[in-house]
Amino acid sequence: MTPPIKSKLPDAGTTIFTIMSGLATKHNAINLGQGFPDFPMNQELISLVNSAMKNGYNQYVPMQGYMPLRESIAEKASFLYGASINPDTQVTITPGGTYAIYTSLTAVLQPGDEVIIFEPAYDSYVPGVEINGATPVLINLDFPGYKIDWNKVRQKITANTRMIMLNSPNNPTGSVLSEDDIAELRSIVVGTNIFILSDEVYEHLVYDEIKHQSLLRYPDLMERTFVCFSFGKVYNCTGWKLGYCITSPGLMTEFRKVHQFNCFSCHSPSQVALATFLRNKDAYLSLAPFMQKKRDYFAKMLNDTRFKALPSHGSYFQCFGFDRISDESDKDFAIRITKEYGVACIPVSAFYKSGTDNKVVRFCFSKKEETLQEAANRLLKL
Repeated sequence: MTPPIKSKLPDAGTTIFTIMSGLATKHNAINLGQGFPDFPMNQELISLVNSAMKNGYNQYVPMQGYMPLRESIAEKASFLYGASINPDTQVTITPGGTYAIYTSLTAVLQPGDEVIIFEPAYDSYVPGVEINGATPVLINLDFPGYKIDWNKVRQKITANTRMIMLNSPNNPTGSVLSEDDIAELRSIVVGTNIFILSDEVYEHLVYDEIKHQSLLRYPDLMERTFVCFSFGKVYNCTGWKLGYCITSPGLMTEFRKVHQFNCFSCHSPSQVALATFLRNKDAYLSLAPFMQKKRDYFAKMLNDTRFKALPSHGSYFQCFGFDRISDESDKDFAIRITKEYGVACIPVSAFYKSGTDNKVVRFCFSKKEETLQEAANRLLKL
């Protein structure tokens, strides 16, 4: 007989991504739900990993990550954001961005702490807070632009507020932080003991000539901030599950205490390859215009449908309202078009703990043009 379990996540079930991807496979649908490319990654990077394996880089690298890779990351942070980052004390390589987020939360949260989370939010945020015994304090982004109302933030701050979680570019909405947002954030946290977690896995996917407001730009904020990144989103290799965290030395000491007893060390050959490839600036600087063309192409294809495009200034994703098509719930609508029209998407209510339903679904446009064209052709029949 299995002993009874008191679940640490009693409300958690199968994620909507697993559900919708399963439906896409079952019904032979085009999967524009889960965020992954369907086109090849860079062949040079593949060759570098292969060479690293052949040259014997197949054993553990240090717990913090392969030092030449951390040095390349620090150089990139300086080049892009003017940040002065010590690769020895401020950078740790992780098995993906989600892991970096979870480890950051675990490093500082205590039972009774409160964490401000803006919804719609990436689905790991709330469980990551709850499993650490802390309380999510949820604030809806203003619809339809999905912007932060900083007055609402001020109203939610209490003596127990331990962290504010940010995500720019935002998943699922594609909204991005502005300089005004940073000024508001700074005014709220100055003189407090509030930490910040900045999820920037889509840092190189910012469109329309907008400047990415990385928290690496702001030394005063960096003292209290964990900044989390993903190589998978940069180099179209999501299955590699490699990312990293940058923070101040004191916070990184606590981060590594958790990391060393969980993952300890990540895939060595990939780190060796990335240490070299990351110095190729064009490989990441060219990503935004490349992906913006896909966003614009897909949006243009849907102009002749009854979908209404919502602004997306970053990420792999664009949200579309469907209230001119159906009064169904967004989940029912997403399931129906997967089954009947062969295109899978994600209902945006899945990104709200409250289940807020604004009749919006999220499509991933990081696909080949022929994939996007075929999906649009099917959606035109709605």
